[in-house]
Amino acid sequence: MPSRGKSKKDKLNELLERVQPPSITQELWRELAELLAPISESYLRQLLHAANLPIAQPFGGVRQSNLEELETSLLEIEKEYSTALASGNSNRAAACRRAVIQAKDRARLTSRNEKVDPEKQQLKAEMVDWMLIWLENPSIFETWVNLRKSAITYPKSPD
Repeated sequence: MPSRGKSKKDKLNELLERVQPPSITQELWRELAELLAPISESYLRQLLHAANLPIAQPFGGVRQSNLEELETSLLEIEKEYSTALASGNSNRAAACRRAVIQAKDRARLTSRNEKVDPEKQQLKAEMVDWMLIWLENPSIFETWVNLRKSAITYPKSPD
C-alpha cells in the first residue's frame, strides 16, 4: 500500500518548527489554513493549542475548562468583535461569532451526553447559556455575567 503522506499535524509541526512564530496572528492563521486545506477551524485550533503558542482572538477560540476561562475568553472575543464592527471588518466580526457558535455547539453536545458526569453536564449547560447571551448581544455580556456570578454560586472545576 502506498504511503498517504504526512498528516496535517506533522505538516503543521514542521512549519512551526521552521518559522518559530512567537504567536499565531490573523495573518499566520490564514496562511496555515491555506497550507493545510482542507482543515476545519476547530481542528486547526486544536493543533495550535497543542503547540502551546498564544493565538490571537477570535482564532484562539472559546476556552471552556471552567467558568473563569470561559468568561475571560468571551470578553477577549467581545473586544475583537467590537473592534471589527467599529472598523467595518465584517469578516473578522463573523469569525468572532463563528468561534462562539462552535464552542457553544461543543458545550451543548457535552451537556446532553449521558456518558458524561452529571456535574460536568450541568457546568456545560451553564456555559451554553453564557454563550447564548454573548451571541444575542455581546456588548451586554460583561454586565450580565457579573450579575449572574453574584446571583448564583457555582462549584469550581477541579484543577
